[in-house]
Amino acid sequence: MDMTASDWRTSRDPAVLTREQETTLQTPRRRYGFLARGLFLTMDLFYGRGRGLSKFKVLEVVARVPYQAWEHVAYIAMTHTYGRPHFARRIFEFVREARHQQDNEQWHLLILEEMVQNRKIRENFFRHRIIPQILAFAYYHISWLLYVIRPALSYGLNADFEDHAEHEYMAFVSEDPALEAEPFVSDFEQEYGSYRSLGDLFRRIALDERLHKEQSLNRIAQARFA
Repeated sequence: MDMTASDWRTSRDPAVLTREQETTLQTPRRRYGFLARGLFLTMDLFYGRGRGLSKFKVLEVVARVPYQAWEHVAYIAMTHTYGRPHFARRIFEFVREARHQQDNEQWHLLILEEMVQNRKIRENFFRHRIIPQILAFAYYHISWLLYVIRPALSYGLNADFEDHAEHEYMAFVSEDPALEAEPFVSDFEQEYGSYRSLGDLFRRIALDERLHKEQSLNRIAQARFA
């Protein structure tokens, strides 16, 4: 197999996706911090402990906001450091990374919303529109504040969140074998990619979350804009 095709970070190959699903399910979850556990408990209280499209959609609404917060802080920093072009350039590279991660989470959200609408899943306006916005608003400001105080805290919280998402998506696929027989048909295939089945789609989303987790963990040991 071509090495590029076998790299889980970018692969759409069903064999690679299935292999990495087993890797995730056999890997213990991170020891989540207080803030992450509080967020997951809140989501379970409002949406139940089970897994489903509507709950994943809420997860993706919230998942985007740390990257928005980091991008905001970085642009403020660039306002004060553009007189040092080489340092400002490093900050801009950080902005590009955060924006790419945010865009990736946005595709997840749009695909999930499309699925909910196509399946005519009925959602409560307050629980599925208002509450996710409140959770995202709170998570944004927590991520922003932690980043200003100590970046490693914000990165650690995001790593917890992404680890949780990775495991939840992979568990969802393992719980529903019917996903393997249902083809992925979407208006967003050109942007996100084509997949043999919904099972492979959700595995790919889970691996996106793993990649975001690893990027956050790598950032913990670095300076703000190293």
